[in-house]
Amino acid sequence: MNAKLQGYIDRLRGLDFSGMYDGDFFLTWEKTDDEIAAVFAVADALRCLREDNISARIFDSGLGISLFRDNSTRTRFSFASACNLLGLTVRDLDEGKSQIAHGETVRETANMVSFMADVIGIRDDMYIGKGNRYMHEVVDAVTQGYQAGVLEQKPTLVNLQCDIDHPTQCMADLLHVINTFGGVENLKGKKVAMTWAYSPSYGKPLSVPQGVIGLFTRFGMDVVLAHPKGYEVMPEVESVAEANARASGGSFRKTGSMAEAFEGADIVYPKSWAPFAAMEKRTDLYSNGDFDGIKALEKELLGQNATHKDWCCTEDMMAKTKDGKALYLHCLPADIGGVSCVDGEVAASVFDRYRDPLYKQASYKPYIIAAMIFLAKQKDPAATLEALARRNAPRHLK
Repeated sequence: MNAKLQGYIDRLRGLDFSGMYDGDFFLTWEKTDDEIAAVFAVADALRCLREDNISARIFDSGLGISLFRDNSTRTRFSFASACNLLGLTVRDLDEGKSQIAHGETVRETANMVSFMADVIGIRDDMYIGKGNRYMHEVVDAVTQGYQAGVLEQKPTLVNLQCDIDHPTQCMADLLHVINTFGGVENLKGKKVAMTWAYSPSYGKPLSVPQGVIGLFTRFGMDVVLAHPKGYEVMPEVESVAEANARASGGSFRKTGSMAEAFEGADIVYPKSWAPFAAMEKRTDLYSNGDFDGIKALEKELLGQNATHKDWCCTEDMMAKTKDGKALYLHCLPADIGGVSCVDGEVAASVFDRYRDPLYKQASYKPYIIAAMIFLAKQKDPAATLEALARRNAPRHLK
């Protein structure tokens, strides 16, 4: 067996993640440290198998159901890739072509699409208080269907981004950081600048910055959340970050200065997001069907954004980081000044210099999603990985 693969399996055997079997993945901070480490170990192992041209199919048939209530490129294709890697066929649930518009309930829809489904991936990130709650409703529905004998198996739910967290993105980001710095043991004391950045668009979700501060603080890093006044995130997620930092020996603090956050930083993550209060207001307007109110709010927020165009990841800003060489992260697509927009989150020269590392960062997401599914569907994941290696079935004939 490949020595690297054996190392991942050995690491897995030293962890307690039994609670993940037949479970779901909603928020990273609902998982134990060992469970988070298990996702990383399995993700690395699955990547190792594929690089060695060994099939990782644990399913002979079955469906992965995807439901995207917001536009997506990377996450949509990452979910499809993850399901295919494990042997599942992906089917997208297009609500516009379903009976949902005719009053079909969440319980009915969830059961009707799940007769042969092993996993359901949902992205529902646009409305505060809605997305994560909807995912729980789906899980409750399929659990009831399984217990009643309607379904032969309970599909595993993977949160592909909700209003609170973006676990597959942030775990892919962190695995990229771990491998860039040569191991999780090298993260302690690293400074992370999670900063707001200007965007000419409106209403970007809060789930990425919230996911970053909710996850990176678990690894002894010094995490700084920077944003202009009025761009606060959910206070309960800030509380999670503070508790994580205390437990890990790291730190979590906030600042109203992008330059201060970048000063001496090892990792920077400049990313636009909408104000929490505005997102709450938009949810209320949406619930009341007040589309004129939504348009007015959009105009107001675009104007508010435009007063902070100096919040941009420029060469001068990057020069403030540790040795001027901080690892630049972004969930993509970035608003690139002079390329995709006039003024944006990042200068074109900075983005171009980090393009390959950014694509590498994104490449971890299919393996993170596949690992979440793998751990939920395999009672002894380490033994399954060893069996896949012994089987040594080629992924493709060269």
